[in-house]
Amino acid sequence: MNDQDTIVAISTPVGYGGIGIVRVSGEQALACSERVFRPKRRRSKASSHTVTYGHVVDFETGDVVDQALLIVMRAPRSYTAEDVVEISCHGGPVPLSQTLNLLLRAGARLASPGEFTKRAFLNGRIDLAQAEAVCDMIQAKTDASARLASQQMEGRLSGKVRSIREELLSLLASIEAGIDFPEHDVEELTRSELDGGLRSVRSEISHLLQSAVAGRVFREGVRVSIVGRPNVGKSSLLNALLGHERAIVTAVPGTTRDLIEETASIRGIPFVLTDTAGIRDTEDAVERIGVERAQLALGNADLTIAVFDATMELTSDDFEVIQRAHKKPTIVVLNKIDAASQVTARLELSEAFGGQDVLEVSALRGTGMDAVIDALFTMATGDRRIDVESATVTNIRHQECLSRAKRHVEEALVALSEEVPYDLTSIDIRSAVDALGLITGETAEEDLLDTIFRRFCIGK
Repeated sequence: MNDQDTIVAISTPVGYGGIGIVRVSGEQALACSERVFRPKRRRSKASSHTVTYGHVVDFETGDVVDQALLIVMRAPRSYTAEDVVEISCHGGPVPLSQTLNLLLRAGARLASPGEFTKRAFLNGRIDLAQAEAVCDMIQAKTDASARLASQQMEGRLSGKVRSIREELLSLLASIEAGIDFPEHDVEELTRSELDGGLRSVRSEISHLLQSAVAGRVFREGVRVSIVGRPNVGKSSLLNALLGHERAIVTAVPGTTRDLIEETASIRGIPFVLTDTAGIRDTEDAVERIGVERAQLALGNADLTIAVFDATMELTSDDFEVIQRAHKKPTIVVLNKIDAASQVTARLELSEAFGGQDVLEVSALRGTGMDAVIDALFTMATGDRRIDVESATVTNIRHQECLSRAKRHVEEALVALSEEVPYDLTSIDIRSAVDALGLITGETAEEDLLDTIFRRFCIGK
């Protein structure tokens, strides 16, 4: 596949809408587009950043395919830093696919997933971390995750990583100058100066890594399984967390037979909440399948909310829930406190969960739900507050690169303390520089780029 080809793709989602956009990028973008587009009025050579009204036309038959707008963005002032043309058609599958096929016949090639953004990276318009943030923005599930993606696209994290990398390069340059040119009067870093510089870099990397746990949660979300025996109020709790009635609530045990999954934005974090069938022994074949699925959902969850009935003593089915919930980080909820004359299970539940707090709620009335929300947020983030305007690590690849860089810096500090020669110490510093370069793309290999951009949709 040639990076010099002119590429084309539909850049809007599949389906029906007011408009749909076909994007073309490359040296022949204008030539290909002019073969299929006829302006309503005669025009001179299209200037950059202009919009022209006309028709998409089959250049072989002369048949009109659609009315459209043609938008021209000449290099380097475009998304890919190449000549880019976007044709805004009516947003139905037929006019879009017809326009796409005409452009393919005119000489363009179908773009691969993420190829427009990959070209923006290869042409130096954005770095690799910014390119990955484009995908994060498209997939953002909450306002907070969108803001994090936006600041990544603006280069907030990239700037911080590049600054740390430059600090290491400066230390490395001073070391290597003294090694390579001993006959010249090059001022060599003292061990104390090098130690101080490396410790400063380690501190900055550690600060970024501290943002990673909460940052990834805001980006990727948290899977939460709501479990309990039948009729303890799991569905009522789901509805209370969502803020609207999603699950059917009745006094009949076993109403929920299958998994009900909804996403709720809680303090900017996307929580994927799964209401499960009540866990109990049953002879009902359908309910038994629901119980098996509940157990599977529990296994796949990041967190668990274990729900118990405040109006009743704990049963054998409750203890089965306790045993299974122990395998995951769990929030313990004692529901229906509005209907309980006395709450007797609180102490027993706390002991069963190793002294953990038991949250008393009435999901039906909304009583105590703020405490559940606090517990969800704290357990998801480790109570790490996050400033979405600061440099924040949200990507596991970036986290791994930073961890690798920190490890190499620490190895260099150990070598320094053991008075290992500078030329050997510099190997670890160089490895840290390379690890940081993987984040912004300076040291990224082609196979890594292919893996990253393969996650993108076609047309972006």
